[in-house]
Amino acid sequence: MADIGDKAQAIAIGPRIVASGGFDLLYREGMTLIEEVASYLDGHGRADSRILPRDASFLYATESMRLTTRLMQLASWLLLQRAVNEGEITPENARSEKEKVKFSATPSERGGPGYEHLPEVLREFIVKGDRLFDKVMQFDTLERGTMTVGDTGNANGVVDQLARLKAAFGRAD
Repeated sequence: MADIGDKAQAIAIGPRIVASGGFDLLYREGMTLIEEVASYLDGHGRADSRILPRDASFLYATESMRLTTRLMQLASWLLLQRAVNEGEITPENARSEKEKVKFSATPSERGGPGYEHLPEVLREFIVKGDRLFDKVMQFDTLERGTMTVGDTGNANGVVDQLARLKAAFGRAD
């Protein structure tokens, strides 16, 4: 039995979360968002973009393309992870394929000239896309077992792990 004074070893909980159904919720959330965005951009979004001022119209095109690209990257990741979960490919093959999916950078702040003129629906989809990206990145880190152990001075590793899980699944108390 290890001495309590020794540094605690983090338990790899990522694969267990993946196997326990936590991924299913993330998958459904991602695919639903992709469908909603596609429906909006092909329908009401077209009408919304036509009534925008010229500068906002250009920004609309830029932001909708950025959002669509990000969501397609997320869809690739989600489909690869689902294939692993269903035993269609090995985790090693999925990691190799996931390395090919290069996520475009998420701006730390949105905005700029004309951003406030974008339709609220598009801005909400952008925020949801950024949140989904954060969840996928946290989930990917958990799945790989590469999440770093927090402050080693923290006396309660369980609290740290629970905080990470809440962050990964977007839950707040």
